[in-house]
Amino acid sequence: MSALTVSQDPEQSWDDLVRFWEEMEWPEGSKVEIIEGIITVSPAPAYRHNLIAERIQRRLYSVIPEDWGIFQTLAIAVPSRLDMLIPDLVVAPRREDADTDTDTHIPAALAELVVEVTSKSNARHDRISKPAAYAAAGIPLYLLVDRWAPEGPTATLYGEPKGDVYRPLSTAKFGATIKLPAPFDLVIDTSEFPGG
Repeated sequence: MSALTVSQDPEQSWDDLVRFWEEMEWPEGSKVEIIEGIITVSPAPAYRHNLIAERIQRRLYSVIPEDWGIFQTLAIAVPSRLDMLIPDLVVAPRREDADTDTDTHIPAALAELVVEVTSKSNARHDRISKPAAYAAAGIPLYLLVDRWAPEGPTATLYGEPKGDVYRPLSTAKFGATIKLPAPFDLVIDTSEFPGG
């Protein structure tokens, strides 16, 4: 099953888009995001997809500060690009006092790291649209685990955001290791990941 886009008035404001996203009854278990102003509904990720995210999450817990969290279904907002994205993992300081008037999302700039694991149906978003939004928000690190990369399954770490572009810091084919720099200082062994 592939992603579905929901048509809406192209003249809608960011607030209108968010209100529609928050108030609509979406299919249970689906992942609903706003990508470049278009509401996109995707099926729940597959088991192997979740295994990869869970293995990364388990490793991250050993290195993050006590007051940071790793969130699997937290939406992050990038209003300047009309994006409301739900990365597979968001690492961010826990903020009970978050300067937001909603419980549905946080500003993307609060994230320290985002992780996306590609699904066959929407890999393009993880490779192009989402990194542009994450970079524009100034998120320091973006880890893309691309099970469907044309050259074979790879993990790529992006950093040093400038405008809406990241610099690729390192790439590892599945089976090799990839290192996350400070504040994580963590080596992730991709041989633990199930293949495509």
